[in-house]
Amino acid sequence: LDINNAFLNGDLEEEIYMKIPQGYATSNTCINSTTAPLVCKLNRSIYGLKQASRSWFNTFSNTLISQGYKQSKYDYTLFTKGSNSTFIAILVYVDDIMLASPSTSMINMAKTMLQQHFKLKDLGDLKFF
Repeated sequence: LDINNAFLNGDLEEEIYMKIPQGYATSNTCINSTTAPLVCKLNRSIYGLKQASRSWFNTFSNTLISQGYKQSKYDYTLFTKGSNSTFIAILVYVDDIMLASPSTSMINMAKTMLQQHFKLKDLGDLKFF
C-alpha cells in the first residue's frame, strides 16, 4: 500500500510560520520585493519541513494504536494485532505499508480501516522488500 500525500496528513505539535512566496497575491496586495514580508501560520505539516516525517509517523502510529494494534518495542515501524489465525502485521517505511497475515479477511479489514483514515493506493502483491 502507498499513502497518498502522507506528510500532509501529519498534525503539527508546534507553531510554525513561513514567509509568503514572492508573487503570491493576497486580497488586495501582490507580494513583491518592496512590500513588507508577510508570514502565514501552518495548520498542517507540509513536505520540506524538518518535522514532517515525525508528524506523519505520529499520526499514523496513533491511528493504528487507537484501532487496537500494538507497536513493537524492538522495531517502532512494526504494528501487530491478534494471534494465530487472526494475526496481522503492519510494517511501515515512510509512506509505504506492508501487510502480512495468514488470513486474507484480516488483510482486507486492515485495508478498509486504513482507507477510512488515509487516502491510499493498493499496489497489489509485494514484489520487492
